[in-house]
Amino acid sequence: MTQRLLLILVHLTFPCLSLGATVDENMVILAMEKEGRLEEDITRDQRSKPEAVIPLLNLHVGDRAIDIFAGGGYYTELLATVLGENGEAILHNNDGFEAWGINGLSDRFSSARDPGNIVRHTRNGINLDLEAESLDAAIIVMAYHDLYAIPKRYDGEKYVPVGSPANTKLFLDQVLIALKPGGRFVVVDHSGDADMEHEKIADLHRIEEEFTRYEIEAAGFKFVASSEALRNPEDDRSAIVFDLDAQGKTDRFIFAFEKPSL
Repeated sequence: MTQRLLLILVHLTFPCLSLGATVDENMVILAMEKEGRLEEDITRDQRSKPEAVIPLLNLHVGDRAIDIFAGGGYYTELLATVLGENGEAILHNNDGFEAWGINGLSDRFSSARDPGNIVRHTRNGINLDLEAESLDAAIIVMAYHDLYAIPKRYDGEKYVPVGSPANTKLFLDQVLIALKPGGRFVVVDHSGDADMEHEKIADLHRIEEEFTRYEIEAAGFKFVASSEALRNPEDDRSAIVFDLDAQGKTDRFIFAFEKPSL
């Protein structure tokens, strides 16, 4: 049986998948093949490879998951598709990320299409406002580094600090509390050069990998897996991620953590 035929057969049976079925790579590929997806999402698939990322969440049909700082909701809609009508995908943003993703959100929730069972959850700052042990999984994609960025403003000569980084411990505590025991937390981000000063890495909108792992484990999570799917050895990690030569081509790491069972 060819892969294309397999995808067609799975596509036909996808709505009937039983509650509790494991969300694996094939299911994510199927979600990517769903009719009516946004063209921007289809274009992004090749560089984001969600079929390698979403299975690390260890989800099952009918589960409840959150996409933190989701922007336009690319991952949220894929989650809603694989979780099914009995599941729930939460599209979380704060005001800044909501504004950043406004065009994608407008397209995603237009009256002409059905993005699936998505709950929009916009809150202030790093306030997640989630119930304890209410989630099976959480994901944050290319946004964890923003928690460490120091707000700066150009004074005519140079950029100077005008604020402090976010309270990362508070943020991670909220995620940990919201997850059920055994729930997964997946982090995808732009890798920073370990030889650079921490502030410089943050200015490039990157984050150093070992630092990321240390901080999240220190908050009570257990490291369980990683993936090399988004690696790019040609990225020397010296460019800001918004540089036109770096956009979509950064060296990215994928870490999966778990809330320890009681």
